Amino acid sequence: MNLHEYEAKALLKEFGAPTANGHVATTPDEAAEAVKHLDTGTYVVKAQIHAGGRGKGGGVKLVKTVDEIRSEADRMLGMTLVTPQTGPEGRLVRKVYVEEGSPIARELYLSMLVDRADGRVAFVASTEGGMDIETVAAETPEKILTFSVDPASGLQPFHGRKVAAALKLEGDLAKQCGKLIAALYKLFLAKDCSLIEINPLVVTEDDQLRCLDAKMSFDDNALFRHKDIAELRDIHEEDPAEVEASKYDLSYVKLDGDIGCMVNGAGLAMSTMDIIKLYGREPANFLDVGGGATKEKVTEAFKIILSDENVKGILVNIFGGIMRCDVIAEGIIAAAKETNIGVPLVVRLEGTNVEKGKELLAGSGLDIIAADDLEDAAKKIVAAVEGK
Repeated sequence: MNLHEYEAKALLKEFGAPTANGHVATTPDEAAEAVKHLDTGTYVVKAQIHAGGRGKGGGVKLVKTVDEIRSEADRMLGMTLVTPQTGPEGRLVRKVYVEEGSPIARELYLSMLVDRADGRVAFVASTEGGMDIETVAAETPEKILTFSVDPASGLQPFHGRKVAAALKLEGDLAKQCGKLIAALYKLFLAKDCSLIEINPLVVTEDDQLRCLDAKMSFDDNALFRHKDIAELRDIHEEDPAEVEASKYDLSYVKLDGDIGCMVNGAGLAMSTMDIIKLYGREPANFLDVGGGATKEKVTEAFKIILSDENVKGILVNIFGGIMRCDVIAEGIIAAAKETNIGVPLVVRLEGTNVEKGKELLAGSGLDIIAADDLEDAAKKIVAAVEGK
């Protein structure tokens, strides 16, 4: 789950990280009213969407007067903001954040994430703030410091000194860096974060560190421990099909292909997507119905897949362990009768109650293409979609 910038900065401030003062607004008048609570001669109006690169699309503007704040808020609110991270469809701006301007001397990069290779929390730091870290990694990797923290010993003072040295911070700035690192690490663990990205982290003209922008993501599996975070979920920033899937505890991610996939188990789902690509097509989604899917859950999964207008065929690949093949078959039949599938459907079943599942499908009277194994299923769905 992701947060808006203003929500992420509220958490940063709660844990002692330095941020500028600001106020969120949903109308131009509210944006203008925010000036009463700010204490600078310059202000920044920022569109609030779950995507980076807002400045490139006109979603971040530096202003000096109340009238300019009102004008920029009026322009941004209700606009479809297109950035390198939104895709051509863009995102609708429903809120803006009015923040005190910061006199910037240097821009730096700092982030924390879960390093899944070694199962630790990792820091990434670079002197090249304000840029995409992927670009820095590709063009000047020597300017990036990456290290992980041993959970047995936890964060130590030398970690702060290590980051300060990489960012070329000395004296009081190095001390501020150490405090910031400690605050971020405490926040990361306390809230079960999966990512905290400060880009840019700035040094102001009066030698103060400040988190000028903030991106924050959380482990969905840990949200039951953090109701305060879960309540900040903005479904307007998520794909409608993914929101619908979450209601039924389905793991669904929309992709750009045209073959819909319904699978049980994340590993099997990835393999299914890979073999579709191997035979020349692209998967339209990742969809894991899980090990305890019911007939109703399978029916909803079909509805979600078919809500994507790009889907030209569906591949169902089920290996029944806890998940019984006859339950999947009942769900497929119910979904077909309720939704009028209307595209080629290939089903590969294996495992618990597989023969019963195949009997149900064969006797359903539906136009279902049976497959013996995964390779056979991939070949058949690709051929069906291509009309071969």
